[in-house]
Amino acid sequence: MINLLKNILNNQNSSENKDNNNLELLCGLMIEAAYTDGQVDDNELNKIKLSLVNIFSEDKKEVDLVLKHALNNKNNSKSLHHYTSFINKNYDDQKKLLLIETLWEIVLSDGEIHDFESNLIRRLAGLLYISDVSSGNARKRALNKNSK
Repeated sequence: MINLLKNILNNQNSSENKDNNNLELLCGLMIEAAYTDGQVDDNELNKIKLSLVNIFSEDKKEVDLVLKHALNNKNNSKSLHHYTSFINKNYDDQKKLLLIETLWEIVLSDGEIHDFESNLIRRLAGLLYISDVSSGNARKRALNKNSK
């Protein structure tokens, strides 16, 4: 029994589980941002996949699996605290700012910004201790990337 508990605790702390939790968290948060306007379109999904693979260096096959799971559970979203507490513990300021910029790119990929979407990112930025100025600059960079 004690060995079983040790194995469970060791598995919870392994880097593989941390990486998988990291991907699930990023994917869930990105789906949350994309779904804030009530739908997730193909442009947003493609942007999420590309961001997770190219910017956050996640494995493409794993991204496809976790993204499918996140889409199926998009109506069972977690609280913002769930996402931000993990991010604040595990990400440095630069990576958090990169995440905010990526979320702006996802929100902008459908061609319009809804009030709920900008409100969500503004709240996330605050919970991640990112200033309004830095978040606004991230939005401008995302707009520039989207217009190309």
